[in-house]
Amino acid sequence: MKVIICGAGQVGWQIARHLSGEQNDVTVVDNNPDLVRRATDTLDVQGIAGHASYPDVLDRAGARDADMVIAATHSDEVNMVTCQVAHSVFGVTRKIARLRAQSYLEAIYRDLYKRDHMPIDVVISPEREVAEAALQRIAAPSTFDSERFLDGQVQLLGIVLDEDCPVLNTPLRQLTDLFSTLRAVVVGVRREGKLFAPDPGDQLFARDQVYIASFRDDVERTLGIFGKPALKQERVVIIGAGNVGLSVAQALERSERRIRARVIENSRARAERAADALERTIVLHGDGMDADVLAEASVDRADAVICVTDDDKVNLLAAVRAKTLGCKMTIALVNDPTMASLMEPLDIDAYINPRATTVSSILRHIRHGRVRGVYSIGDAEAEVIEAQVLSTSPISGKVIREIDFPEGALVGAILRDGVAIKPTATTRITEGDIVMIFSLTADVPEVERLLQVSIDFF
Repeated sequence: MKVIICGAGQVGWQIARHLSGEQNDVTVVDNNPDLVRRATDTLDVQGIAGHASYPDVLDRAGARDADMVIAATHSDEVNMVTCQVAHSVFGVTRKIARLRAQSYLEAIYRDLYKRDHMPIDVVISPEREVAEAALQRIAAPSTFDSERFLDGQVQLLGIVLDEDCPVLNTPLRQLTDLFSTLRAVVVGVRREGKLFAPDPGDQLFARDQVYIASFRDDVERTLGIFGKPALKQERVVIIGAGNVGLSVAQALERSERRIRARVIENSRARAERAADALERTIVLHGDGMDADVLAEASVDRADAVICVTDDDKVNLLAAVRAKTLGCKMTIALVNDPTMASLMEPLDIDAYINPRATTVSSILRHIRHGRVRGVYSIGDAEAEVIEAQVLSTSPISGKVIREIDFPEGALVGAILRDGVAIKPTATTRITEGDIVMIFSLTADVPEVERLLQVSIDFF
């Protein structure tokens, strides 16, 4: 597949890294020659320096025979014009654009993206993706990572095991025997910084970060078994009233659960805009790192504080201060994935990486085969892929233990005829099943081959 990626920033570089690693023909375009040089020096990609929306630049990038254009520059307008030029001049069949401005995303303007207007096949909104990730962290407060799969019937839970976890030093095979009715599968373990897919004989140890595929109705029981009691979230403080913070506050107001939220915003203009847009939420104008402002927001009685300003360091420091003032749980928005290692020593419970959520959303739309969802774990260490099994797939009709899955891949759950199934070694995968597979990044190409990826997808 030939792909042109417009924008060589964090998101564009990460997408290029994924696609070039899977033997795709990738060309990166950016107006900044240094970013283009970084991409070509570190990845197996071609690079073009220039304005992505210029027809001659797209022509030099190979748009005449490209299968897809991904517009992920910092400018919404450049991304939109790039897709228009790719469609009108070069006839590129699939176009994805990242758009940030909320005005472009209003439902009443959705006709804008029809083929005879602004031909964009897929619109990605980082702010909405991040807001949804924040809401999922609140819904599962004992986890550091969380994502839903298989029509919401299965939830991926990221849990750090404590010293008092009741299932430490127990082989996973034995856990299955002890809790035979528990519909949950440990699909990944990160130990001393290394992520791997566990074998049935592997044990779990304190400080391990484990990823568990749990059925929705078994989430509370799963958390309890792994030493994480269920927590109720009734009071939430949001620091930052930008697009992400405002989206989270509005979602909490719409929630069926009675959650009382307060918002802190340092910019008076943003604070006033948030106050106008929210009905039941109190908005405070002030510095989210100021102890007096945090006290006024009753952070000491808050069940969770979500720090979503546009500054990573502010988010980290505000989360630390909120925790020292008595907040039960803190969540920080962190753009730099290298800062993830600071979460534990700073006692920050969970973090959200906008780059990872945006990359996951884009990958969902560019994978081959009948892929319905992709979730990127950590700093592109692994992916959770949700895909439909085709009749021509090598795994169709086979029992799981007969399938030659790579060492870094595990089936976490199966959706068959609308019903979720916990997989075992004797489970037979049939045509039409929707499978949820955890895979280390290096093994993703092999997993896609097993799913019978095909250019017919396009």
